Amino acid sequence: MSNRMDTIGAVLLAVIWISPLLFAVWAAFHSTSDAVNFTLLSPWTLDNFRTAWAGAPWLKYFLNTFTLVTIVLTGQFILTTLAGFAFAKLDFPGKDFVFILVLMQLFILPEVLIVENYAMVSRLGLFDTILGVGMPYMASAFGIFLMRQAFKSVPIELHEAARIEGCGLLGILWRVYVPLAKPTYLAYALVSVSTHWNNFLWPLIVTNSPDTRPLTVGLSIFGAPENGVDISVISAATLMSVAPLLIAFLLFQRQFVQAFLRAGIK
Repeated sequence: MSNRMDTIGAVLLAVIWISPLLFAVWAAFHSTSDAVNFTLLSPWTLDNFRTAWAGAPWLKYFLNTFTLVTIVLTGQFILTTLAGFAFAKLDFPGKDFVFILVLMQLFILPEVLIVENYAMVSRLGLFDTILGVGMPYMASAFGIFLMRQAFKSVPIELHEAARIEGCGLLGILWRVYVPLAKPTYLAYALVSVSTHWNNFLWPLIVTNSPDTRPLTVGLSIFGAPENGVDISVISAATLMSVAPLLIAFLLFQRQFVQAFLRAGIK
């Protein structure tokens, strides 16, 4: 009886969580009146997607967003790999204290640093640039922690064997640790890409033109009340924006879950 109630509760929570997405799918393929009235036998249509696509420079927004997440992820991979390896396998003075300082970043909301990040980006001359949007997020405490946990699980015997073969630290890192941490890299990539694909407040503040706006900012401008509110067209635009993330998660969901199970505190 208890297991059945747990299952029913889990299903109800899942339905509540996914209901906005289900409504967006329903509305995107129906006219506004049919979508709002839930006319079940109403015809499906692709006109909403055609109208949405013609209403904004979505191709430019997609390119900006893809460039942004690629730049951020590349910087994060480099920094988190080096820092994670140092915290996992190297000994240096103040190692534990520095690691605690890194973890403290997890307790600081990014919104708290917006003013300082804005001032820094302006001083560097990167305002209204894609690099300026992504630069504050390249050092990730979560990524460093995740890489540290992944590298700590690598047997020390492999490290010593590579050293005997004549590899330096960077060679050991590249040939031993990085290949064994591929599932963790994949999981972290999904988290990072989804986070910065959906990031809204900081890109809204630091971008001023369609040449640098990502999808989230473009979608907010497209759906602004002054442009007219059509729930079906806005739902179609929303589906276009989130479709790449949904497809990526469905393709890699098993690796995503397994990587985080392996990255538990050791």
